[in-house]
Amino acid sequence: MTVGSIAHATINLDTMKRFRFLIMLFSLACGLHACVNEEDTEKAKAMNKRENLPIQTGKDIDVIYTDSAKLKVHLKAPQVDEYEGKNPYTVMVKGIKVQFFDDSMKVNTQLTSNFAMRKQRERIMEAKNDVVVVNAKGERLNTEHLIWDEESRRIRTEAFIKITTADQVIFGEGLDSDESFTDYEIKNITGTIMLKDGEGQAIDEEPAKEQPKEN
Repeated sequence: MTVGSIAHATINLDTMKRFRFLIMLFSLACGLHACVNEEDTEKAKAMNKRENLPIQTGKDIDVIYTDSAKLKVHLKAPQVDEYEGKNPYTVMVKGIKVQFFDDSMKVNTQLTSNFAMRKQRERIMEAKNDVVVVNAKGERLNTEHLIWDEESRRIRTEAFIKITTADQVIFGEGLDSDESFTDYEIKNITGTIMLKDGEGQAIDEEPAKEQPKEN
């Protein structure tokens, strides 16, 4: 019985040794894994930091786009920052001014905004913050977000819009239009204000009251 008891104790001791050895290997593996993860994390951070910096910056940029030797778009921006990566893009952080030309190479639309970003692969430009579009008729679009699709040559937004024409102001949400802003559709009209009636009197405006004459 004593021998059996000693044998049992020996087995437990061997088991503990093997268990401690496994713990040591596991701890070593975890340490190496932590080192690798930390190294990868640092590399990822460095990569992200590089990707968050522009590869080049231009000042007072003036760009012209042509099609079949005809001027189509004239773009001006005080500053242009170009970023690379899987989805390269260009940022006009100080605003932008874009003029669109008709076949006679006359300006038929102008777009301005305080911020813009162009996605190279998608070939779209997003204008944000006080976006204003004026067409050849003098009609004005005001919004805070507008997308210009270079391929389809259309502009669109889902944001709140205000369109001012010669005789009315239209409020709504969402718009789809050609880039000349002449053939447009408002997705959801929320209000309309008529500016003038047939005789040029502002509708719902009270007539000017006659001031009393001083003696």
